[in-house]
Amino acid sequence: MVVDPLVRQAMLDAIPHLRAFAISLSGDVTYADDLVQTALLRGLENIDKFQPGTSMQAWLFTILRNQFYTDMRRRRREVQDSDGVMAANLAILPEQGAHLDYSDMLAALAQLSVEHREALLLVGAEGVSYEEAAQICGVNIGTIKSRINRARTRLAELLDFVPDEDLGPDRLVKATLFTHAPM
Repeated sequence: MVVDPLVRQAMLDAIPHLRAFAISLSGDVTYADDLVQTALLRGLENIDKFQPGTSMQAWLFTILRNQFYTDMRRRRREVQDSDGVMAANLAILPEQGAHLDYSDMLAALAQLSVEHREALLLVGAEGVSYEEAAQICGVNIGTIKSRINRARTRLAELLDFVPDEDLGPDRLVKATLFTHAPM
């Protein structure tokens, strides 16, 4: 299959963002890499369905998100460790504060609903607009805004974040909690 060089470059440019989104959704780097690979393969297989002039990244995010949900439905029959108790018994917790903060953030993100987490990560971490996030998730823009607001509020509660009293979170946490995407 011959792919237009511009389309190829757009797909390559999207890979780091796809990987970050997949890691954030799944919490598993290996699985995230599989999701990215699957999204890219499906994108190539269905490149004729891509509408020129639209966002390649948003299109690939949608493919990745749909694959994630498909996999989740398949895994319902498997034993799940949603609270991380089993995994915590198998892992040695990091000693550095930044790593602990990061672990706290991942644990708090894992406690959000999938819908709230994906909306927050798309807008807060990936920097997509509310409109693109709504398109990726297949919902209205008002729903995305509501999900992001509720996710930020819940995340702040889970992290016991008090803006006037805390020294403050690191740059990543601040970006997730307080960055507003263009409306």
